[in-house]
Amino acid sequence: MCITAIPALITARIEIIMPVLSHETSKLTDRYQTTVPRGVRKQLQLSKGDQLRYCTGPDGRVYIEPVRSVDGDPALTAFLGFIEDDIIANPHRLSAFDGALRDRLKALVADVEVDLDAALSPDDE
Repeated sequence: MCITAIPALITARIEIIMPVLSHETSKLTDRYQTTVPRGVRKQLQLSKGDQLRYCTGPDGRVYIEPVRSVDGDPALTAFLGFIEDDIIANPHRLSAFDGALRDRLKALVADVEVDLDAALSPDDE
């Protein structure tokens, strides 16, 4: 997800100063295609057939990043995609996590002990 895809969530402009690792140009063909310059390919560790994601900012800047496949839980990936789509479509639904809710949750789990270093039982693996 490109953070610039949800400008309504950004209330203040934050500028990040990043060193320029590569500054190269390429030309668009008649079919709007271009070759990724060698320095950029090396920096992003690109190979033939890799996918690229283009993120455009409100200031007109375009960020290019490789799309890396993640072997993860397909249900979690679908759920996170659903959440992302909902945030983009309904940014007004977001609200700050208030202290009262934190206190309620803390009270609910006050008597629960968890040993994060303990081995899982065979049923849980």
